[in-house]
Amino acid sequence: MSVKHIPYKNTGYYSKLICDYLEQKEELKSFYGHFPNLENFKKQIADKKFSTENRATLVKALRRQYQNLNSSDEVTQAINLLSEPQTFTVTTGHQLNLFTGPLYFLYKIISTINLAKKLKATYPEQDFVPVYWMATEDHDFEEINYFRIHGKKIQWNRPDTTDNDSGAVGQLNTEGLEQIYELICAEFGNTNAARDLCKLFEDAYLKHNTLTEATRYLANELFAAYGLVIVDGDDADLKRIFAPYMQNELVSQTAFDTVQTQAEKLEEAGYGVQVNPREINLFYLADGIRERIIEKEGRYFVNDTDLAFSKDELLETLAERPEAFSPNVIMRPLYQEVILPNLAYIGGGGEIAYWLELKSFFDKVEVPFPMLMLRNSAVLITEKQEEKLHKLDLSIEELFLSQNDLVNRKIRRISNIDVDFTPQKEHLVKQFEAMYSIAQETDASFLGAVKAQEVKQLKGLEHLEKRLLKAQKKKLSDHVKRFTSIQNELFPQENLQERVTNFSEFYLHYGKSLIPQLFEALDPLDYRFTVVTQ
Repeated sequence: MSVKHIPYKNTGYYSKLICDYLEQKEELKSFYGHFPNLENFKKQIADKKFSTENRATLVKALRRQYQNLNSSDEVTQAINLLSEPQTFTVTTGHQLNLFTGPLYFLYKIISTINLAKKLKATYPEQDFVPVYWMATEDHDFEEINYFRIHGKKIQWNRPDTTDNDSGAVGQLNTEGLEQIYELICAEFGNTNAARDLCKLFEDAYLKHNTLTEATRYLANELFAAYGLVIVDGDDADLKRIFAPYMQNELVSQTAFDTVQTQAEKLEEAGYGVQVNPREINLFYLADGIRERIIEKEGRYFVNDTDLAFSKDELLETLAERPEAFSPNVIMRPLYQEVILPNLAYIGGGGEIAYWLELKSFFDKVEVPFPMLMLRNSAVLITEKQEEKLHKLDLSIEELFLSQNDLVNRKIRRISNIDVDFTPQKEHLVKQFEAMYSIAQETDASFLGAVKAQEVKQLKGLEHLEKRLLKAQKKKLSDHVKRFTSIQNELFPQENLQERVTNFSEFYLHYGKSLIPQLFEALDPLDYRFTVVTQ
């Protein structure tokens, strides 16, 4: 296995916001607390306060959530350690995507586990538990009901998810996944790795009743040996800890003003805004529904239902049944930080972008803001694919170009005639410089005519250059096909491999060595894109 790194800003796939954050640009420093390097974790540990009572509630809830799962000794030990005041968590979160969804699910969790290991080596007096937060309360079924393998979309359709609204997806039963099981087993084939994958899918989805249970089992099977603790936030005891913050949100609506102001400051600094807060950033959660809570003239309504409450009635419901309230994208990060002794959140670029809107809100409600870490990103290249790249004289960096730019660059390089008309354009510009000198001594209309003629002739050269390039592409069409073929293999749908392809495609190739090799290749504190050839 060989590992190479490329700066994120050189890939073309990461926003200015993320690249500037990684470079610790001055204009962004007010939007976060400590930048995530090993030295700064000492400050974060000092900042994080977490009560003994909340630790006891957390451990009790986790033991209950794991009671029907054969957890490993490593996981049991990690949960027990959370009772101790010197134990902290590092956390990532993800939706309940079918069979983990895109490959980056693995990268998120591996980044988190590797970070916990590095922290323990650096700060041996503390313990660090890697946490996967399951997004069990999300309600967007169409975002999670499929995965892709070998260019095919494997999709789970349900008649009861009309208008993409099924309530909290974690509560969905696993009905209908038998057909998916038969489909994917045929797709996987008959190798030992294929049989492993079929059994994993069967044990996860056909032997568990809900999507929450299936996903917990799946993640546990993949990562229990590494001590990963899986948290389901859809839990009455955990929400009871969070209830005072939900009450504040219902009554004072603190998030709206603070997040809106910080988002506006991000825009003023030249960055895009990832999410916008609502007046109330909580949903009402019940069987089959997860709908926004809206306040009008002192009364509270549940959107698209007949449910309505006075202020006292709603607060009484919150006190009696905190599990009936569900945080949205603005409140969920706060919920996580309130119920976990957490130091850092590990997420993708989009996640880091919306976290950067939240620090003033955290400050207002007096909850320490976690360190924000961009998860590892990688492309996996087989030895056979590496041989193709070598034969085609294609560099890894060139693969990150758009397909059109890649083809144009390579055709210009291998063509037996010069397809670049830059010298001719420069010569033309110099000729017109002399014309401009003459034009200066006449009237303005002649100067304009010279300029128009220059523009016309430069456009003519550009048109000829494009026609010549097109002709060479046709002549060298076999080369074009080979360039685009290998790029499509490694960048499916002209996107990053990790955002499209499911891990099973690589497990079929690498077998049980896939995950251990990823643990070896990915360094959570190396903020560069990783290229893994194995």
